[in-house]
Amino acid sequence: MTDTTNAPAAPSNPPPSQIGAQKGAWSRFLTATELDTRLIGMVAALILIWGGFHMYGVLVNGQGFFLTPRNLWNLSVQTASIGIMATGMVLVIITRHIDLSVGSILGFTAILMGMMQVNILPQYLGLGHPAIWIITVVFGIICGMMIGGFQGALVAYGGIPAFIVTLGGLLVWRGCAFLVARGETISPVDATFSLLGGGPYGSVGATGSWIVGLIICAGIVFMIVNGRRQRTKFKFAKRPYWADAFLAVLGCAATVGAVLLVNSYYWPKGIVRQYIAANDLNVEADALFISHGFAIPVLVLVVVAVTMNFVMNNTRFGRYVFAIGGNPEAAALAGIDTKWMTVKIFAIMGGLAGLSAVVASARLNSATNALGTLDELYVIAAAVIGGTSLAGGVGTIFGAILGALVMQSLQSGMVLIGFDAGMQQVVVGSVLVLAVFLDILYRRKSK
Repeated sequence: MTDTTNAPAAPSNPPPSQIGAQKGAWSRFLTATELDTRLIGMVAALILIWGGFHMYGVLVNGQGFFLTPRNLWNLSVQTASIGIMATGMVLVIITRHIDLSVGSILGFTAILMGMMQVNILPQYLGLGHPAIWIITVVFGIICGMMIGGFQGALVAYGGIPAFIVTLGGLLVWRGCAFLVARGETISPVDATFSLLGGGPYGSVGATGSWIVGLIICAGIVFMIVNGRRQRTKFKFAKRPYWADAFLAVLGCAATVGAVLLVNSYYWPKGIVRQYIAANDLNVEADALFISHGFAIPVLVLVVVAVTMNFVMNNTRFGRYVFAIGGNPEAAALAGIDTKWMTVKIFAIMGGLAGLSAVVASARLNSATNALGTLDELYVIAAAVIGGTSLAGGVGTIFGAILGALVMQSLQSGMVLIGFDAGMQQVVVGSVLVLAVFLDILYRRKSK
C-alpha cells in the first residue's frame, strides 16, 4: 500500500476584482478616476501656499490679504504670461532640450511690436485705426516663431546643443532689443491693444464670465462623454460611471467657483466715476457695482492651454513629441523626422513667447528693454514643478499651468508679506531644486 499525502494546492493569482478589493480606498479612487497623483500634490501644495500667506497676514496684520478677490484676480493676470510660455516649454523639455532665451525673445518681440504700432502703422493707417492691434499681434507672433525656428534649426541641423544656442539667444535678443529701441521705453501702445493686458476695461464682465463658464462646463461634459464613447468604440477600459460623474461635477464646480470669484471683484470707485462721466449716467458711484469678470489675458491662457493639450494628446504631432522624448534614436529609426520636429517645437515656443509679449506689453501699456528679464527661470520652473521631467518623455500642459500658478503665488505672497528681492530669488531657486529632486524620486519609485 503506497503512502500518500495531500499536497497543498499551488497558490493562484487572485482575479483583478479581488486585487482591486485588496487596495486601499484612496488607491481605488485614484485608479477609478485616473487622476494624476502629482497634479493632486500640486493642488494641495497650492492650497497650503495660499492658506499660509493668508494666515501670516492675519497673525501679523490682523487681516489676511492673499485670499481676497482682488489679489486672486491680479494673481491670475500675472500668471498668464508665464503660463502661456510654460505650455511651449513642456514640448521643449519633453524632447530633452531646453530654451533659455524665452525671456529675451519676449522682450525683443515686445519692442518690435511697440515700434510697429507706435512709429510705423499710424503713419500709413492713421492713429487709432482698428486694424493696428491685429496687425501688431500677428506680427509679434510671427517674429517669435521665426526666431524660435531659427534657433531650432541651429540645434537640429547644426548639431549645437540647445543649451548653448538658447544661452546665446538670451544675450543676442536682449541686445537686439536695446539696439532697436536705443534703450528707450516705447509708449503708449494702441488703446485696443492695451485691453489684451487686462484691467477694468480689459475684462469681459459678469455676463461674459458666466457665458465663458457655461462654455467651459459644456466642454468638460463633452470631453468626458466623448472620451467614454471613444473607449467603447476601441474597446478600451472605461472608468466607472460614478468616476465620470465625479470628474464632471468637480470640473464644473471649479469653473463656477472661478466665475463667482472674478465677478466678486468690482471696479475701483475712481474707474466707476470715470465710466459714469463718460456715459452721462445719472447714478452715484457708491451705488454702482461693476464686476471685472475674467481678464482677457486669462482667457488667452485658457485657449492656449486647451489647444496645446489637444495637440499633445490627440494629434500625430503630439505622439511624435513623446516618442522623441522617450527615445530619440528609436523615433528616428521609426521614420520620424526628428530634426524637422525640433525646428517646429522651437518655432512653437518662439510663437508663444511672442504671444506672451503681447500680454506683458499690453499690461504695462508700454514696451521696455527689460521686459521679460528672468522670465526663462520662471517658465522652466513652472514646467518642471508641473511634472515635466528633465530626462524627457514626460510632461503635461495643465501641470505646467499649475506650476506657473505656484511660482506666481510664491512671488506674489512674498511681496505681500514684505520679503525683499534677494529672499524672493532664494525661495524661487530653492523651490526649483526641490521640484527636480522630487521628480527624480518619483521616477525612481515608478521604476
